[in-house]
Amino acid sequence: MKILLVHNNYGKYSGEEAVVDKMAAMLKAHGHEVCFYRLTSEGSRESLGGKVKGFLYGIYSPQGVRGLRKALQQERPDIVNVHNLYPFISPAALFECKNAGIPVVMTVHNFRLICPTGLFMRNGKPCETCLQKRNEWSCIRYNCEHSRLKSLGYALRNAVARWTGAYKKNVDRFACITDFQRKKLVEAGFEAPKIAVIPNSIEIPKSYSYTPGEYIAYIGRLSYEKGYDLLIEVARHHPNILFRFAGAQREQTNEPLPGNVEFTGYLQKQELERFIKHARMLVMPSRCYEGFPMSILEAAQYGKLTIGPNHGGFTEIIGEGETAIGRLFRPGDVDDLEKQVVDLWNRPQEIERLGQKAFEKLKREYSSEVVYGKWEQLFEDLLSKKEKRE
Repeated sequence: MKILLVHNNYGKYSGEEAVVDKMAAMLKAHGHEVCFYRLTSEGSRESLGGKVKGFLYGIYSPQGVRGLRKALQQERPDIVNVHNLYPFISPAALFECKNAGIPVVMTVHNFRLICPTGLFMRNGKPCETCLQKRNEWSCIRYNCEHSRLKSLGYALRNAVARWTGAYKKNVDRFACITDFQRKKLVEAGFEAPKIAVIPNSIEIPKSYSYTPGEYIAYIGRLSYEKGYDLLIEVARHHPNILFRFAGAQREQTNEPLPGNVEFTGYLQKQELERFIKHARMLVMPSRCYEGFPMSILEAAQYGKLTIGPNHGGFTEIIGEGETAIGRLFRPGDVDDLEKQVVDLWNRPQEIERLGQKAFEKLKREYSSEVVYGKWEQLFEDLLSKKEKRE
């Protein structure tokens, strides 16, 4: 099977790029031929001309339409797997796949199909106004991008995609990464039978050596919507517990940090592995929904549990009751977060038990082989339907 991966790279290497690259590697490992149609946004935001081009091409990109048409003609793929189309490919290019009669599956990394910013977030907190109103204009009203021009551009490109039916007419299957995401698409009017749930995957070791851990770990950028300040507030109340934060700092604060809080900066690969191994647990106190928090899976590789907010994808990944692989707290509630953190910190056997369950769930639901099986079934279904039409 030959699969064309379509993606507009972001300005800097992101989680989506990592997923696209991992998808390509996974498909090749199973004998499929992979080809790409990729553009990039790198450097486009540094000039006025680049910003204007991004504004216009997000609505309709002649370059993207012609480029995808040429790629389809040259590569003749069996299936097209679309990831990000903004700004230089644009949803208008999807009509080229329809005209060529090639099935399209779109990996839904975020909420961009129904929210102009893609985040379901305003002022650092969940916002579903555009979903509830079934239009994009609240993005302009509330200036969700903190730039009138950018908010206008984001709203317009979503509106045009909706008016033309670029997604609903041309995408044969939407692959959501969480069931929460699937439910939101259905709520927005997308056809339920056309939506599958295929989570992100991760390579899993055969086993792990459990270490009790010395501190509470946070992984992610240090910004308001991530809720890292809530965890610092918990740290202030418990000077006997060490808290370590791994991530790029986006906000400067004049408030002094407690002595038991350490910022390590952005960590990668072996440094990140050591950081997780020596942690007692991971805490992700996000105010926003997020898409699919990969840090939960990264922690589970080493038998580490995660405490997260009871909303978005966190709820289904961490779980509740007997199936839980960690703990959930009321979103934005620092008192409930503190309660969960302190309770677990003083229960080492429970920490080890939940860590083991996290590792077991990882193998059962998020291994590359399990996830590949879901992709293989989806591709076979699409090709079978194509053959019946022909």
